[in-house]
Amino acid sequence: QVQLVESGGGLVQPGGSLRLSCAASGFRFSNNAMSWYRQAPEKERELVATVTRFGESTNIADSVKGRFTISRDNTKKMVYLQMNSLKPDDTAVYYCYTRVLADYWGQGTQVTVSS
Repeated sequence: QVQLVESGGGLVQPGGSLRLSCAASGFRFSNNAMSWYRQAPEKERELVATVTRFGESTNIADSVKGRFTISRDNTKKMVYLQMNSLKPDDTAVYYCYTRVLADYWGQGTQVTVSS
């Protein structure tokens, strides 16, 4: 079955960096675009970044543009979110997402930006 497992979250000071990873299994990874979403407390889940099947194109939300980068490694079935210049407003649970006939989400990884 489709599985998405995130890792790499944690507590970081404002201005710091984190790299999130998502390990995918159970589907033909290179057939699918992959995305990262986030959900802050009492807010709706929002799309952060998407990468196309072979990484040739990415879309980044305006709120994180210039600070976050999405990438993927099809040989390892991994997708990454490099987050730089983190701000307290980036505090959220970050989810890996793909659609394989249905929507699939990982369990999420908490990112907390605080001094």
